[in-house]
Parts: sequence; C-alpha cells; structure tokens
Amino acid sequence: MMKKVSIIISALVFVSSAVFSQGQLDAYKYSQTDIGGTARYLGMGGAFGALGGDISVMGANPAGLAVYRSSEIVTTLSHKSMSAQTNWLGSTASGSRAGLNFDNIAYVSYFPTSNDAGILGWNAGFSYNRIKDYHRNYSMQGMGDENYSLTDYMAERANARGVHADNLAITKDGPDPYAGNNDWMSVLGYDAVLIDAFSDNRTKYFSTFGEVVDGGKWNPYKLAGRELNVTERGSVDQYNIAFGLNISNYVMFGADIAITDINYHYNSYFAEEFTNTNSMKLENRLTTKGEGYALNVGVIVRPVNFLRLGVAYNSPTWYKMSDFYQATASSDTYYWKEPIEGAHTPENASYDYEYRSPDRWLFSAALVIGQSALLSVDYERTNYASMKMYNREGVEDRITNGDVKDNFSSAGTLRVGGELKVTPRFAVRAGAAWIGSPVKDVLKNASAEVYTVGTIPHYTIEKSLTNYTVGLGYRFTPSFYVDLAYVLKSEREDLYAFSNIYDTKGDKIINSPFASLKTKTSQVAFTLGFKF
Repeated sequence: MMKKVSIIISALVFVSSAVFSQGQLDAYKYSQTDIGGTARYLGMGGAFGALGGDISVMGANPAGLAVYRSSEIVTTLSHKSMSAQTNWLGSTASGSRAGLNFDNIAYVSYFPTSNDAGILGWNAGFSYNRIKDYHRNYSMQGMGDENYSLTDYMAERANARGVHADNLAITKDGPDPYAGNNDWMSVLGYDAVLIDAFSDNRTKYFSTFGEVVDGGKWNPYKLAGRELNVTERGSVDQYNIAFGLNISNYVMFGADIAITDINYHYNSYFAEEFTNTNSMKLENRLTTKGEGYALNVGVIVRPVNFLRLGVAYNSPTWYKMSDFYQATASSDTYYWKEPIEGAHTPENASYDYEYRSPDRWLFSAALVIGQSALLSVDYERTNYASMKMYNREGVEDRITNGDVKDNFSSAGTLRVGGELKVTPRFAVRAGAAWIGSPVKDVLKNASAEVYTVGTIPHYTIEKSLTNYTVGLGYRFTPSFYVDLAYVLKSEREDLYAFSNIYDTKGDKIINSPFASLKTKTSQVAFTLGFKF
C-alpha cells in the first residue's frame, strides 16, 4: 500500500509536451469567435462582407474599409446575460452570470484623391473588437446509471501508461514524479489515494473506493452522488490595422493586420460521494494567455449600382501561448485510515507552446435598394482540420494534430442580415447566423476516447450554435448617430465529467454518460458614432 509522505516542491518544474501540450478540444476552443463589433454590425447578424461601411468588418473583409466616404470614430458598450442548464440522466442544474462589457472602439480616416477615375480614394483604420467572450458558469449533478467513478477513469488512465507505482510515488528523497514524463492525473490520483497499484503487479491500478469481499475479490462502492461546477472567464480581443483602396467606385481592395490576445480562466470543482459515505474531491485551476498575428485580405466588386460581391481570405493566426495551472485532490476512503487532504500538483507550474488557428474564406453578396433598404448574405468556410499545436521550440505535436485531422473537418457559417430605413433618420435591422459544427461523429457519439491533458478530465462537445439579432439606428445629424442591437445566442453541447475508455478490441471499459448542456446568452449593445 502506498505510504503518503510530505511533498517536496521542486524549484524548477519541467513539463513535457506529451503531458501538457493542449489537446484537440483546446485547439477548437481557441479558434471559435462570436459576432462582435458595433451595434449595427450585430443587428444585421454580422453579414457585412460585401457591404462594408462598418468598422467591424475590418477583421472579416478589410475591403469594406474602402466603402467609406468620410472619417469616422465609434465605440460600443454591451450588457450580456448568460444562463446555462444541464440535464444529466434526469437531474437538472443551472448557472447564470451577467455583466457590462466594453466591446468595441474604432477609427477610420478617409483620404480622397482629385482623380475622376482610377484611384478615387484610400482609407486607413484601426479597430478593437471583442471577438469571443468566455464568461460562463455551469453545473452538473446527479448519480447516473453506471457505477464508474472518476477514480476508475484515473486507474485506467494509469493502466494505459503501464508506469510502475514507484515512479508515481512522492517520496522525501526520491525524484519528483511531476518533473518527468508521467501523467499528472495518475500522479495526483496516487498521491491522494484515489487509486493504488495491486501488490502483485505494481503497474496495474484500481480505484480505492471499494472493499475486499469473498475471500479476496475487490468490490467497488456504488456512487451515491456526483457534482461538477465550472467557472469560465476571459475573452479574445482583436486589434486590426487596415488599409482600403477604392478604384473607380467599382472595385474596392483591402488588407489588414490582426493582432489577437487570448485571456482564458477555467476553474472546476468535482466531487463524488459513495453509498458508504466515502467521498473524493478534485479541483482544477487553469489560466491560458496567448498573443497572435494574422493577415486578412479582401475585395468587393460593384458590377451594378444595386449589387455588391465580396470575397476575403483570413490567414491562420499564429499564437504564442502559455498555460498556468494547479490542481488539488482529497479522499475520504476506508481503504486509507485517515482522510487525505491537500494533495496537489506543483505550484506555479506552467507550459509554453505555439498554436495555429484555422484559416477562413468569406464569400458575400449584398443588394442595395436605393437609399431605403439593404439585404446581405455571408458564407464563411473554415478549415478546422488545419488547426495545429507545437511545443515551445516549434516542433509539431503529432499526437494532438493527428487527433485534429481525424476528428475535425471544414465547416460553414451562414450569416444573413437586412436593414430598412423607415425614415431617412430611423432604421430597423434584423439578422441571423447559423454556425456549423466541424466535430465529426466519432467525437459527437463518444465512440472513441478523448485524451485530456493535465488533471482536467472534464470537457464539452459542441452540437449546435445559432444567433438571432435585431437592431435600431437613429441619426440625430448627418454626423452623429446611435445604434442599438439585441443578440440571442443559443448553444447546445454534451458535457462529460470524464471520457469513455475503450480496450484494444473497441469494447467500452469505462462508461461516462454525458449531460446535455444548453447555454443562452442575451446581449444588448449600444454604439455611439461620429462622422467627419
């Protein structure tokens, strides 16, 4: 039986890429964006690829900057209210959050030429947009129809590596198991006495929540309850520096440099209670920071006065990423005479790596009906199979990238929007966006194990995502205007406390029923703008 001793915290912690480089679902999480920008842009569902004339379009089709015939400055505030509800085998739980955000500020300058043909003018602009908001709280609770515990998952994860128990043990004078190429979840589970190795085979592990019966047979305890609470915070902010060129009011060109910041915080609390009142707890904290650069180019063509066609290419964003994490675990089991409190991973543990987001193509068309109405459609195609992870030296993470290639495909996003000017000063708008899921059936159906990294076993699989929008606009003067928009975002996901595990024959040996997770976000955005 394992003997627990005092923890020695290493001064320097080395973390191998095999253990802590982010996985396929993390790559997908950091590639996702919301509809973000001015209230006019939001009110029309973000369908501005061929219209231009709104500063928010810089990051999608920078040719839209060349549509401007004056200089402009805008800023946007929004209030978001989020509610999340889970249903796990009939047991429901909910979470909510609301807050005020500063989502947008931008400036564009117009420089006309004296030409009657050819280059009629050019534009330069700068914008800040919040393109993803991670703020969310959600919970899962209940018992379930299976006896599989997170500790069973930990044991099978340790079994898959076949590491000897001596290499997982934290001893006073021995090497730190966290400093090698060990699976940190196995080390933490072993240290907290959530799992142990068999005495006759120190590379085979079992959950300690059970007892010996019938002359030596190990009988696992049944689950009496399970609880998962997750808090997500943070955002993805993008800064765009763009240039536009107007040729004869027929062709508009644009190019844009996008600088993107990721700031993501994740906290989870997971607990299980067994029928004999034994219990276990696992808490995880993760902070991810990243900075990346990309190039966007686009063109808008106006073959006739009422029709505009657009196409744009958004290059991958190359990120430098850093993760900071810590986890604690505790157990109260008859297998060990005293409760184990405060087993934890090393403090100030971190890992640096690189990430390449997918590239995107945007195809757009818009009808301009005189001075009274607009109708616009955008179709965006994103190649999620091209997402890639690299270690800090730039060496490709072949395991994660292989998972991405096998389990993700290209997906499309359709955005539509319209605007009607009820009077020359007052306009009403509406729009919608349908975001296709690139997740292949092998992940949606949980027919293969999902490899998570570090000590966070929980994950979600996206099923569907839609946005419905409405908006209003009013011009007080030819220069000063205000816009208001409302966005309802609905998202469906499957939430897993931990992954299913399959043997070499494809038979399931750990079953983890998912909870359905539904998240609704209401956003009210207010924009002030001034043209000069």
